Amino acid sequence: MVRVTFVTGNAHKLHEVQSILEPLIQVETAELVNGPVLVEDTALCFNALGGLPGPYVKWFLSAIGHQGLNDLLAAYADKSAEAVCTFGYSAGPGQKPTLFQGRCPGKIVLPRGPSHFGWDPVFEFEGRT
Repeated sequence: MVRVTFVTGNAHKLHEVQSILEPLIQVETAELVNGPVLVEDTALCFNALGGLPGPYVKWFLSAIGHQGLNDLLAAYADKSAEAVCTFGYSAGPGQKPTLFQGRCPGKIVLPRGPSHFGWDPVFEFEGRT
């Protein structure tokens, strides 16, 4: 069996990946990895802002909060957005990474629902945040 290390600083992402992929993989935290690695990042792209905040959404959210994300779009009629999830896998040192990407169209709404997972309260997909 190949051991893959998933790298994230977000406990909710770790739980999400474990629930999706276990028992296919074992997830291990390490400071230095000398073997296969799986990394993931999610971006939130506002169409009216040409894709911003994109991969910087974590820092936008930290600085201005959920309401601030809404305020960024206050002057725009277009509230559409896209959540973009990218996984990168490398078999080990010196190996070219393979990227996998999923996209989810939605729109930005006033904050509602639980805020356990970053910007979820302001991103609506098919009527749900």
